[in-house]
Amino acid sequence: MWKNKNVWILLSGEFVAGLGLWLGIIGNLEFMQEKVPSDFLKSLLLASGLVAGIAVGPAAGRFTDQLSKKFVMLAAGLLRAGSVLFMLFAIHSGSVWWMLIFLICLQISAAFYFPALQAAIPLIVSEKDLLQLNGIHMNVSTLSRILGTALAGMLLIIIPLSMLYILSFAAYIILFIFTFFLEFEEKEKQSPTSIHRSKASFKEVFPVIKTLPIVFMTLILTLIPLLFIGGFNLMVINISELQDSAVIKGWIYTAEGIAFMTGAFIVKKISSRFSSYQVLFTSSLVIGISQLLLYFADKSVITIVSFALFGFSVGCFFPTAATIFQTKVPKEFHGRFFSFRNMLDRVTFQVVLLLTGFLLDSVGLQLMCVLFGCLSIIMTGIFFIKSSKMRESAKVHQNFG
Repeated sequence: MWKNKNVWILLSGEFVAGLGLWLGIIGNLEFMQEKVPSDFLKSLLLASGLVAGIAVGPAAGRFTDQLSKKFVMLAAGLLRAGSVLFMLFAIHSGSVWWMLIFLICLQISAAFYFPALQAAIPLIVSEKDLLQLNGIHMNVSTLSRILGTALAGMLLIIIPLSMLYILSFAAYIILFIFTFFLEFEEKEKQSPTSIHRSKASFKEVFPVIKTLPIVFMTLILTLIPLLFIGGFNLMVINISELQDSAVIKGWIYTAEGIAFMTGAFIVKKISSRFSSYQVLFTSSLVIGISQLLLYFADKSVITIVSFALFGFSVGCFFPTAATIFQTKVPKEFHGRFFSFRNMLDRVTFQVVLLLTGFLLDSVGLQLMCVLFGCLSIIMTGIFFIKSSKMRESAKVHQNFG
C-alpha cells in the first residue's frame, strides 16, 4: 500500500487541507465573536451552511456516480478555494452577509467532495488495505485538527485575521493540485441517455440499503457515537464550569485526540482477531459506558478516562464502519450512498446539538449523560440481538441450500 503514490497524495492532501480548514474555523469564530453579539444568531449563521449542504446532497450523490470521482473532487476543491474570497470580502467590509455566502459555498463544496472521496478510496487500494487506509486517513485528519487549531491560536496573536484566510486559501490550492495528480481507474461513464434516465435515481440507494442488513445496521449504530459527538463542545464547556477549571478542557481534547489516533492506528490488528460485527458492537458498548462514567464529571480523573475511552472506541468504530460501507455497498451506488450518509450525519448532528442544549438546561450534564449512556447501551443490545438472529437465519438458509 505504501508504494502506491495515490495513498501519499491522498494523505498529504488531507493533512494540508485539514490545516486550512481549521485555520478557517478558528477564523470564523474570531470574526463572529467580533461582529455577531448574539449566540443564537451565531448558531443560525453556522446552521445555514449545513442546511445548504444537506439541500444539495441528492444532486451531489448523483453527480458522483455519473461523473468521474476525480472531476467531482477537483470541482469541489475549486469551489472551496474560491469561497475563501467571500470571507476576505467579509473582513474588508465588516459584513456578515459575505460570511454567510462563504459558509454556504464551503458546505456545498463539502457535500460534493466527501462522498466523492469516500467513493474514490476503494478505487485507490485493494480491499485488504481499506481498513488500514481508512484508519490512517482519519488519524491524519485528527492530527491536522490538533495542529491547525493550535497554529491558528498562535497566528491570531501575530497576524491579521485576513492573513489566516489567505493561508487557508493556499492550503486549499495545494489540495487542488494534489488531487489533480491522483490516478485511478473507474468504470466507463454512463451514456447521456442513461444519465438522463437516472436523474431521479437518488432514491434507488434506499432499496440497496434494505437488502444489505450489515450496512443498514452500521448506519443506525453510527447514531451512537453521534450522541456524544453532537454535543461534545457543549459538554466540555459544562465540565469546565462544573469543575471550575479551564485546564480540564485542554486535557479532555488531548486525551480524546490521542486515544482516537491510537484506536484508528491499531484497528487493523484488532480486526484480524475479531469480526467487523464484534468491533462495531464492542465499540458502541464502550461508548455507552464512557457516557455513563460522566455521571462523575465533577471528578477530573474519571472525566479524562471517559473521554479517552470514547476516543479509542470511535477510533476503532469509524474506520470499521467506513470499510463496511466501501466493501458492501455496490460501487455504482457509492456516490449516492455516501452523499446520503453525509446528509444523515449532518441532520443527526444538528438534532443532537439542540437536544444536548435542551437537556443541559433542563436536567443537567450528569443526568443527560446517564440518559445518553443508557440509550446507547440499549440500542447496542437490541441491534446485537437482531444481528445474531439474522446471521443464524442466514446459516440455516445456507445449510438447506
